[in-house]
Amino acid sequence: MYFTGIIIAIMTFVTIGVWHPIVIKTEYYWGTRPWIVFLIVGISCCAAALFIENVYISSFLGVFGASSLWAIGELFSQKKRVEKGWFPKNPKRK
Repeated sequence: MYFTGIIIAIMTFVTIGVWHPIVIKTEYYWGTRPWIVFLIVGISCCAAALFIENVYISSFLGVFGASSLWAIGELFSQKKRVEKGWFPKNPKRK
């Protein structure tokens, strides 16, 4: 039996699950300013995935990079959700 697809699916699920709270906490503490960090991480991981021969590591980097790029849009969406009152606003941040 080959478990490669199942392992990659689990890695994808966990990676997306990890990015959800990262986006929420990032918006809470720093707002949308760190979007450039997400961009750099995303491009770097996707580029690195092209040069890694190991299918698991390459897949993880590709998924992590794509999730980081997706998180840029989610960061701005999270800002709108905070403005609507769906999530708490950080009182220490202007």
